[in-house]
Amino acid sequence: MRTLFEYNWQVRDDWFRWCEDVPLDELLKARTGGVGGILHTLFHIIDVEWSWIRAMQGRPDFQESFDDYQSIARVRELEAAFRPEVIEFVSEWNEQMDSRIFQDTRPDGSIVTDTWGEITRHIIAHEIHHMGQLSVWAREIGKQPISANLIGRGLVNQPAIHKP
Repeated sequence: MRTLFEYNWQVRDDWFRWCEDVPLDELLKARTGGVGGILHTLFHIIDVEWSWIRAMQGRPDFQESFDDYQSIARVRELEAAFRPEVIEFVSEWNEQMDSRIFQDTRPDGSIVTDTWGEITRHIIAHEIHHMGQLSVWAREIGKQPISANLIGRGLVNQPAIHKP
């Protein structure tokens, strides 16, 4: 589990650096697919990761609007604020947590039951999915996307958790 979170964080950090050379109007431009545009997608990834982990822990959710995060600097600040909690959660992960039950009541009153293992794997897959969208959008604006390759990132048997 830890390796894939680390992978996502490394790739996310690479995308943040990639964004520094892209005009703000391109980062904010609404695009086909996803939750909007490049910057909004990065915001969404951070929000979903942190919100799911807090929900599993029975803690309050994030209720900020993307309207307040209209620059790469602001999105990076949000990421820097949230990542320590996520690192703590991932660092404490153990096999017993995999089968813990999480129940959620939907707006229609139905109750959905999932395991923490399913949810954490969803968080990982969710980000990887959106990284693919970012890659398509990068090519649309004529820029090379960030490599999605896990190999060569030094993640296996890595001694310490990656921090931004």
